[in-house]
Amino acid sequence: MKKNLFLLMGLLLLTCTIRAQNLAQIKKELETTPDPEGYVKLRLKKKYSIDTVAVFSSTSFVGLADSLASKGKTGKVYGPFKNNKILVKILAKQPNTFYHVSHIVLDTAVFKPKFADSLASSIIKRIQTGETTFESMAATYSADYNTSVSGGDLGWFVRGVMLPQLDKAITTHKKGDIFKVWTNAGLHIVTIKDNPRREDGYALMLRVFL
Repeated sequence: MKKNLFLLMGLLLLTCTIRAQNLAQIKKELETTPDPEGYVKLRLKKKYSIDTVAVFSSTSFVGLADSLASKGKTGKVYGPFKNNKILVKILAKQPNTFYHVSHIVLDTAVFKPKFADSLASSIIKRIQTGETTFESMAATYSADYNTSVSGGDLGWFVRGVMLPQLDKAITTHKKGDIFKVWTNAGLHIVTIKDNPRREDGYALMLRVFL
């Protein structure tokens, strides 16, 4: 009985070793071939898809696809993913413009608009005079609880993912500016943390289904 068990374990280990070696060879060939689509279609005879993936934020990701689109290297093969069934090759990348801002949201369901506007002006003045910091005011007043703990920092994101009023205002200000923006979510006190920068914003991905 024990002999049969050891034999079975040995066969399983051998199978896993062979599969790992085959997978490593496939990844190597997929990385070096000048025609990855043809290699998958004619040599591997596997199903595949080619997709364009957009990066909306370079500091926080929705899932695996956009994190690879942002951080992955062109030509590199990643995986396997999803129970060893998918390989991903980054075929090409294109840049996009990213912005880095922080905000404090004054909830107009709590504060009346006139009071919120006056409070925002007072907060901005206190920050500009050095009496307090933007981070401290975000922790005290911001209704955006997801970012208030990090000083209101929204991270790096592309234009178009924020509320339209914020998107428009952000592109008309420069690093260090502090200003007010009204949206449906309330009154935002916004500061530009850095100059805009170009980063990987799109990736063309080849997904191979093993």
